[in-house]
Amino acid sequence: MLRRSLVAATLAAAAFGTLPAHAQGSGKSVRLVVAFPPGGPVDFVARTISEALGKELGATVVVESKAGGNGIIAAEYVSKAPADGSVLWLSSAGAVAINPGLYKNLPYNPVTDLTSISVVVRNDELLVVNPKNPATGPADFVANAKKQRTTLASSGRGSVPHLAGELLADITKAQLVDVPYKGAAPAITDVMAGHVDGFFGDVPGLIGHVRAGRLKPVAMAAEQRHPLLPDVKTFKEVGIEGVDSDNWYALFGPKGMSAEDTNRVGQALKRALETPAVKERLLNSGTLPAASSPAELQALLQKDIAKWTRVIREKNITAD
Repeated sequence: MLRRSLVAATLAAAAFGTLPAHAQGSGKSVRLVVAFPPGGPVDFVARTISEALGKELGATVVVESKAGGNGIIAAEYVSKAPADGSVLWLSSAGAVAINPGLYKNLPYNPVTDLTSISVVVRNDELLVVNPKNPATGPADFVANAKKQRTTLASSGRGSVPHLAGELLADITKAQLVDVPYKGAAPAITDVMAGHVDGFFGDVPGLIGHVRAGRLKPVAMAAEQRHPLLPDVKTFKEVGIEGVDSDNWYALFGPKGMSAEDTNRVGQALKRALETPAVKERLLNSGTLPAASSPAELQALLQKDIAKWTRVIREKNITAD
């Protein structure tokens, strides 16, 4: 009887050892930290992927809000968490790629104090105007802005919409004036009301207003046209290079995560993003699934830190 029990136990252990990594660790929980309050775009992506990611990891993924400080509170929390994959951070580009140039004494270094796991989604910037605006495309908009002062609302100093506008102004020498707001919602409202001429924003936050005719899309600040807006040209198509602005979201872990754990989580995320229901929900919202390797995310992070830091310093931009 004892021998049979030992054999059975050995066989069970062997069987468990042959399970794929994403099926191990069942019953454990993973905290997916978001640096913004519930209901926002980052929270939406976190909740869209959480169930599928949990299935792939063999764990329960709990979305946890650590809002405040423009992402600084969440970054500090995650950087000091156990480096075993139990605490992850879904961050927008701002807290990791813009904050290093925006704050002189940032209490964390995104490159060395966090582990890059994978890009999650891309959020290309779309330039929109009031429907009564005469511009029909990027060339029209820039030509008009060279003739007369043109205001661009932004969701705050140092935000991706603000910096996209600064890039466009620098490259085209158009008369673009930043009008900062505390968040995207009031900025969009004033563009729809005709109080401000235009706004750069993530496609997910604008697509509903575009579909309803409350905003007119003018141009994509991206390498390619957006699948939900196939008729909207990119600035690059009309010869305006260097405006591309992507408010990507990516997955990070604490400093010191092992290569094994990093790759395990990254591969689980990739499979989760390929889940039909997850992929469809993200695409319909306007955000583009974009899983990557840790090395690819690290390269993107360093490239964008250099890019945005240059713009911030040249324009003497400070945080609100």
